[in-house]
Amino acid sequence: MTLIITIPSLVAQEVEWSVDASTLINNREGGEDYSTPDQTFIFTRLAPELGISMLDGTHQLKGGIAWYQPMTDNMRGYKVLPTLYYRYNRPDGWHVTAGMMPRSLMVERMPRYLWSDSLGYCQPNLRGVMAQLIKPAGYAEMAVDWRQMQSEHQREAFTVMINADWRITGPLRLGGHIQYSHLAMSAGHADDQHVNDDLVINPMASLDLSCHTVLDSLRFSAGAIISMQRDRGEDCWQRPAGFVATATARWRWLQLDETFYTGGRLMPLYAKFGSQLNQGDPYFNSKTYSRTDLVMHIVNNRFVDLSASLMLHASDHTTGFWQQVSCRVYIDNRLWKHRRDKTYLSDARLQSLY
Repeated sequence: MTLIITIPSLVAQEVEWSVDASTLINNREGGEDYSTPDQTFIFTRLAPELGISMLDGTHQLKGGIAWYQPMTDNMRGYKVLPTLYYRYNRPDGWHVTAGMMPRSLMVERMPRYLWSDSLGYCQPNLRGVMAQLIKPAGYAEMAVDWRQMQSEHQREAFTVMINADWRITGPLRLGGHIQYSHLAMSAGHADDQHVNDDLVINPMASLDLSCHTVLDSLRFSAGAIISMQRDRGEDCWQRPAGFVATATARWRWLQLDETFYTGGRLMPLYAKFGSQLNQGDPYFNSKTYSRTDLVMHIVNNRFVDLSASLMLHASDHTTGFWQQVSCRVYIDNRLWKHRRDKTYLSDARLQSLY
């Protein structure tokens, strides 16, 4: 960093910084099996970053940490993860990022049948490379997350993600998600350990009616989920598939989100490999599942989102009721320059991490 800052002034450069802090209290009740147990998550997370940009932001190099700390009367259970990445930004909408990068750099949070809530809690960074095309009409992105390195006792694992959402005409949008997770063997593996694969293909069609209603936002999406999993020791693919529909509506401070799935059990190997292979919410290991989130945004502007949520889960074999309070505060060098401009600070909304 010191060497970069000393580059001659003929190269346009700017020091950039940001602080992303969050707190979560999530009380989970109603779980009736090993995959959805009753439990409470209470933690804070602090993720400061410092970096430099050159040529009007075309090239960025940033580093920092993500400090995860459970709320206890001691320092046990904490985790400090490094953040260090290079990002290339082009005026035509192309962005390429490499290194250990925050998941928040992705355009949208991936759906929970691909990323569970707990994954977002405990692993805030991607480790690999990501390419994005971001335009006013939509986006497309591809990322590789190298989740585990092979060792004597640890299995190698990586995930490839492809996401897209594009406006076709009027309120109609097309897109979807493709995710491939690979779980290889450890270096000192036993004879009964084999390579495992998990492929999910999820084309989606959406209607964004936000501009055609008095609500702040209103969107409906529906599509198919095709899942293919195998344990190569058995040399047999399992192919559950189903239908998923989502709806989200927001009016001022009140937001309602609904997800409904019906079809085959999406994670047939979850009981065997858990989150090492399947990154999604285990509630989707059901033939029918509904999740309803009622979110109250108590404070929501450019730099803070303080919200309280009630979440109801109902499946063919269990129900769950979660109560959640979350707070995210984000400040960077650009927001700091506008810290006295009330109009600027209030005319956009910070997205919740959870």
